[in-house]
Order: sequence, then structure tokens, then C-alpha cells
Amino acid sequence: MTEQATGHHPQPRPRGGATPATTVEHVTGAQSLIRSLEEVGADTVFGLPGGCILPAYDPLMDSTRVRHILVRHEQGAGHAATGYAQATGKV
Repeated sequence: MTEQATGHHPQPRPRGGATPATTVEHVTGAQSLIRSLEEVGADTVFGLPGGCILPAYDPLMDSTRVRHILVRHEQGAGHAATGYAQATGKV
């Protein structure tokens, strides 16, 4: 059977036959999103939790570098973020 037929994709082997000395850290898409915001220097985000974005709020609440401003409407979040960026010059 092929990889496509079984749905199994073997992990690539390291070169030289040695096993890697470090372990791989598993990062979710939501964690990656918040880490990216931290890395570009974003210190404030505006949003409305719910639906599909809800998983991103767990790592956001764990972040000590990014604060969340709750808005009442999605469009209001966009306007608030634009005004914040224009007034402060920050991302």
C-alpha cells in the first residue's frame, strides 16, 4: 500500500542515521499566532471571543506580553485597532 492509501506518512529520518538530540516542541496554530504577535511587538489586540477564534484565546490569556481589549462588535475591533495604530504608531 502507498502512503496515500493508508494515510500514514512516516517521519523523515535524520541524516547519518542518528536520532536527534533535541525533542520537537508541538505548537498549535493558536499558539503560533500569539507568538507571532509577540515577536512583531504587538502589545494590544482588539477582539470579540467566540466561534472559530475561541481556541486562540487560551494562549492569548496565557501571554504576559499581549493584552486583549474586548469590543462589542467585530467591526468595532477593526476600527479600534486602526485608531490605536494611528495614535500610537505601534503594531
